[in-house]
Amino acid sequence: MIQWPILNGNVINNHFNFIKTLKKSTLVIILISVGMSAQDTIMPLWPKSIPNQHQSNGEEVISKSDDGILWVTNVQEPTLEVYLPSKRNMTGQAVIIFPGGGYAGLAYDWEGTDIAKVLTTKGIAGIVVKYRLPGSKSISEGKHVVPLQDAQRAIRLVRSKSDEWNIDSKKIGIMGFSAGGHLASTLGTHYNESVYKRQDEVDDLSARPDFMALIYPVITLGEPSTHTGSRVSLLGEDAADESVNYLSNEKHVQANTPPTFLLHAMDDGAVPVENSIMFFDALREHNVPTTMHVYPTGGHGFSLALKDQKLKGWIDLFFDWVANLD
Repeated sequence: MIQWPILNGNVINNHFNFIKTLKKSTLVIILISVGMSAQDTIMPLWPKSIPNQHQSNGEEVISKSDDGILWVTNVQEPTLEVYLPSKRNMTGQAVIIFPGGGYAGLAYDWEGTDIAKVLTTKGIAGIVVKYRLPGSKSISEGKHVVPLQDAQRAIRLVRSKSDEWNIDSKKIGIMGFSAGGHLASTLGTHYNESVYKRQDEVDDLSARPDFMALIYPVITLGEPSTHTGSRVSLLGEDAADESVNYLSNEKHVQANTPPTFLLHAMDDGAVPVENSIMFFDALREHNVPTTMHVYPTGGHGFSLALKDQKLKGWIDLFFDWVANLD
């Protein structure tokens, strides 16, 4: 166990760099002090080889933007970072979180660990996925499917730990922001597809989320409503129509797509609100339970929106929704 006295840029870099030096089978418990003690576990996703990846000299980059957001790029070893409420407070629910960043980086705290910590205050386990990004030079093939490989493995791994973490294996949902919302909706519509070779008994478990929360998500890769940056990062400049259609997730909703919570702002200038509307319409067409909240203002990338008097209550709407799922 390592004691970090304060969470700052240097400590975060040390935190991630330390994890990168560990063997993939190692489980690390780190106690981070941020005014109150919060225990998190960081563990690798893949027990053997990482699919579609070769050895390279590339290094993961951790940096802070001018507005203080922790960004992770060039992910080399995908991981889970797990935040668990105290046992007496646990509802049995867990939410696996996919931060956004246009498939070029991960807003790791802003749309990841900050969210996980808030979930624990309501007795919900919050689990952040540091997933691989298609632009990494270590990706050897099939770059468009690499994030989905990590997403499928992540939910299977969480499900395999349900007893150990006091989680109900039938109450494991996902939450994604922006491009992370695209990945979450990809998992929610492509969970039963075989996208990597089995590595252990974990891969025998279901990858279907029990529910989804998509926060200002990229849904379609088609024109005119796609987020061009996400599309280019994932598929390249001249993507084939087949690839675009495969990852335009409004086209793959079925009756067994998980119940979905959608949140968007009408004035989102990066990811048009039509993304959520299209997904809502597809869910409704297939009789999938869904709730959508569209705010008139808020823009894009607002995370918890704690400084926006109108938007800051969205997380409570989510808590009410998830507490009343059948």
